[in-house]
Amino acid sequence: MIPGPIETAFTNVFLNLEVLLVIFAAAAYGIFMGSVPGLTATMAVALLIPLTYFMDTTSALAAVVTLVASAIFAGDIPNTLLRIPGTPSSAAYTDDAYALTRQGRHQAALGVSLVFSVAGGIFGTLVLIFLAQPLATLATKFSSFEYFWLYLLGLSCAALVSRGSALKGALALVIGLLISTVGLSAVHSEPRFTFGVPQLLKGIEFIPAMIGLFGVSEILRNMSGAATQVAPVVEKRGAVRETLAPAFQTFSGRFFHFLRSGTIGSLIGMLPGAGADIAAWVSKAASKRFSKRPEEYGKGSLEAIADSTAANNSALAGAWVPALVFGIPGDSVTALVIGVLTMHHVTPGPAIFENQGELVYSIYAMFLVANIFLLPLGLLAIRAGGLLIRIPRRVLLPCILLFCIVGSYAIRNSTLDIVVMLVMGLLGFFLERKKVPLGPVVLGIILGGPLEEKFIQSLTSSDGSIAAFFSRPAAAVLGIVCLALWVSPLVLRKKTRPEETAE
Repeated sequence: MIPGPIETAFTNVFLNLEVLLVIFAAAAYGIFMGSVPGLTATMAVALLIPLTYFMDTTSALAAVVTLVASAIFAGDIPNTLLRIPGTPSSAAYTDDAYALTRQGRHQAALGVSLVFSVAGGIFGTLVLIFLAQPLATLATKFSSFEYFWLYLLGLSCAALVSRGSALKGALALVIGLLISTVGLSAVHSEPRFTFGVPQLLKGIEFIPAMIGLFGVSEILRNMSGAATQVAPVVEKRGAVRETLAPAFQTFSGRFFHFLRSGTIGSLIGMLPGAGADIAAWVSKAASKRFSKRPEEYGKGSLEAIADSTAANNSALAGAWVPALVFGIPGDSVTALVIGVLTMHHVTPGPAIFENQGELVYSIYAMFLVANIFLLPLGLLAIRAGGLLIRIPRRVLLPCILLFCIVGSYAIRNSTLDIVVMLVMGLLGFFLERKKVPLGPVVLGIILGGPLEEKFIQSLTSSDGSIAAFFSRPAAAVLGIVCLALWVSPLVLRKKTRPEETAE
């Protein structure tokens, strides 16, 4: 016998025409916002919040849940077709997705992104349903030491998993960390590398930097003739089957890998401030470590796309765990969600499961419905997006540049962000000429500030003792994993050199 609150909650979502229409409209809006470079899911939610004031609580939350799930997937469309990550988490597999487009396999890449986004979202929802309270308790026990190692783990994965040598990955990571130091220090409140420009006090915004590194650099590569031209692909009648067949084949052959990626995404998503971008990088690192074809990663691997998208979408539901149970936002989106809940006179916290049990179950149902809606709408978006590579380059490149400029300016309405985008485009162009990966640069910009903040907090609380970073069990485990990631390539290289000499 199904309990009353659960039955009522699912009925209010699945059989409520108004809620279903809101979900459909939010999904379409989210796909549009995610497909335009620079218009992030957070910005889309922020623009939607004033409208939620005129909705009931269930419809308002349904709109936010659906919008985020759709926007995260939609970010893969420009990521795959134009090499411009629509979301920060998309940067983890930009090289793989765009390499498949250059091979004429953009439908397979986007099909895998769609299916594993939906599957990852449903997996994260199941984790949210069954493990919300116990896992949220574990997340609250993390101190600055654990967060420091977690951020370092994400950065390490970005450097070691990227294309080329680990040394070039580390160089890219250092460049990103240096860029993240521009502006006011979060710890010391001292301006650094601002060169007297007041707008730089807030630091380098990572969205214009990301658009420049991937989007503008690709435009420059096309203008210089260094980029491979993508042959127009004529859509066939069986385009849907051609899109979904590789995805379902990949899913059936990598089910246990999917479970690993979903688990990684859900656990990282629960940690406040971690987010889907770290989940994508860590999942890709684990995927490459256990893959039978690690040499394909960065050159067009469907496995890398599958595991990364499963992780970043499962992290979306995981971020709601601390938000609902403790009122602590798991990411920037759930920070806005807490504002929506407060606006509708709902106080998040441990008592929400007792006082607002029906609303909590409705949220579970919203995640399920949102991911179900994403599948058909995502197919339509893929079909529409496929037209982009059929547009002549002389027409497409100026349009891409226009979107890059608009997306960069829309973040803070600042012309400085346009300048940052252009400078980062030049930097990305020259780094790629030297075969230095760009993914670690982006993650270094995003996580550099939080990493420095947690490092200084940890040093201050431990009176400068380095041993304190290993004093807690969870911190010790994460620290050993990070050190092993950096030491193991050196050890393996020393072991293989004598064998190569003998041969």
